[in-house]
Amino acid sequence: MAELKTQKNDDSVEDFIAGIDDERKREDSKTLVDMMTRVIGEEPMMWGPSISGFGDQHYKYQSGREGDWFKIGFSPRKQNLTLYVTDYIPADDPLFVQLGKYSTGKACI
Repeated sequence: MAELKTQKNDDSVEDFIAGIDDERKREDSKTLVDMMTRVIGEEPMMWGPSISGFGDQHYKYQSGREGDWFKIGFSPRKQNLTLYVTDYIPADDPLFVQLGKYSTGKACI
């Protein structure tokens, strides 16, 4: 079975965020680190070169495929900040209205 390309590593989240060119994205990323650390109760870790993840969890699909991933995370992508969530949040959740303009994927907002 193929191994996930995105793996947890010891790179510095603080250095990663400090290296974000766009000032607004850099400040938003600092805010997300503070919020997610408070909510999850764990410090962020880098996953691959560009995702900050909080908390660890093991998953196993019905197919037998399994692995480790973070509970919640984010990545300051070129166009937008991407939030990664492991639990499904329905798009009709009233909290989504407060986000402003957004799009969703399988496990990201």
